[in-house]
Amino acid sequence: MSQKTEKLLSLLDGQPVIPVLKIENVEDAVPLARALARGGLKVIEITLRTKTALESIRRAAAEVPEAVVGAGTILDARQFDEAAKAGSRFIVSPGLSRELLSAAAGSEVPLLPGAITPSELMTAREAGLDFLKFFPAEQAGGAAFLKALASPFAGIRFCPTGGVSARNAKDYLDLSNVICVGGSWVAPDDLVKAQDWAGIEALARDAAGLAKH
Repeated sequence: MSQKTEKLLSLLDGQPVIPVLKIENVEDAVPLARALARGGLKVIEITLRTKTALESIRRAAAEVPEAVVGAGTILDARQFDEAAKAGSRFIVSPGLSRELLSAAAGSEVPLLPGAITPSELMTAREAGLDFLKFFPAEQAGGAAFLKALASPFAGIRFCPTGGVSARNAKDYLDLSNVICVGGSWVAPDDLVKAQDWAGIEALARDAAGLAKH
């Protein structure tokens, strides 16, 4: 698992913000991925919250080679397998289960599972995972909670998502145990519906410019 964590970190390549995307219209997948990549956010997470999600992953992965396409909201082994076959280069889950751990162990695709409580963090650590999604970040206690975890869980790093925005992203990125954040603000629904790819590119560029420290 630790080797796969390093693989995931290398895919991120220092990117401070991962766009979390809910794509309703499959025709938006390719131009959206291209706009985000042009803005400097090549690593994107397409969530399995819509009927078009897997096809969106498939198209973006095949037609936008500059993008690193991952799948989010993966809840079980079947979804893990489907997303990997669609071309996902990493898998994101809101939580952690034995079934997901087993699926990840048998795959070359790295898993970024969600964990919040000390017990969940210890379970992930025992499985060899030290890069975790912290979700829902704001609702679970925000940057202050994550800061409190840094000392007892010194070897674990996080990607907070859930309530993270342009307004508070730096609060998280300034923490020593945060690698990056995930957020949907770089591709808001109104701009996607309007197919305002230039506007999304500009938001992505601003987000890519957020300094880690």
